[in-house]
Amino acid sequence: MAQEIGHGGAPSPHSQLSPQKAEVARRLQGDIPLTSRPFEQIGRTVKLSEAEVLEIADGFKRQGLIRKFGAILRHQLAGYRHNVMVLWAVAPDRCENAGCRLAAFAEVTHCYERTPPFAGKYNLFTMVHFRHEADEALLGRMAAAAGTADFRVLRSIEEFKKSSMEYF
Repeated sequence: MAQEIGHGGAPSPHSQLSPQKAEVARRLQGDIPLTSRPFEQIGRTVKLSEAEVLEIADGFKRQGLIRKFGAILRHQLAGYRHNVMVLWAVAPDRCENAGCRLAAFAEVTHCYERTPPFAGKYNLFTMVHFRHEADEALLGRMAAAAGTADFRVLRSIEEFKKSSMEYF
């Protein structure tokens, strides 16, 4: 019988999961059911209560088996057809403040600092989604909020992949 090995020759943490916990992990890594009580529905499929599923998920987080649990918006299906990555040149000592201001815009789904900066100066990146053509006035307001007029707009032409990693 082969044992799954993690880093450094030690058994990987998920090789030590009970079959029931492994099944919960399988269900959590995919799309969560679109119901008012998704963890209750997962529990029914694996013969556990909603509370037990949530306790297992919390245990995974405490053990470091999962870092975060969040939703991924399929923005094309939600009507956001125009997407741009905006690269901002912001003074390094203002990057955190500018990032917080940009992240506050409802159209921004990702905002992160890049080190080293792209092209030697673009150190703050935002992903911005629009239902209609990119709104130049909005980009102007974002630039004012970030305190810079130096930015580049990269438009999405085609989406190739949007899926989560699968471990189970």
